[in-house]
Amino acid sequence: MLKTKNRRIFLSAFIPPLGQNHQADSESQLAQPKLDLLQPLRQWLDTIEIQNRKLAKFIAKLIPAQCPFERDIMLFGRKVAHIPPMCKLNPLYNELVYLRFRALCYLVDQCGEDIQSYC
Repeated sequence: MLKTKNRRIFLSAFIPPLGQNHQADSESQLAQPKLDLLQPLRQWLDTIEIQNRKLAKFIAKLIPAQCPFERDIMLFGRKVAHIPPMCKLNPLYNELVYLRFRALCYLVDQCGEDIQSYC
């Protein structure tokens, strides 16, 4: 127990006790492989190659640039509430955003198209 400015701090609240069971528990947690059911889908999305203009345009239109669920709720001209972006809850969010980025890069680099209409 520490005493600071008339307040007592119990270290046991901050530091877990070390014992024989603690080390065995951490080793058993490390030994268990984590099962990721979405890994094949993630790999498939990462390996999609954009090779034609129609596919690139379709992907750029299909995947939004911003989260469509984020909203400010206004009442009588005043902001009452804010709904945060929910897209980050999607387990494939990063892969989809990267796929959209590759499609836009293809349109700019290979097709020489202006992509401002997609942003």
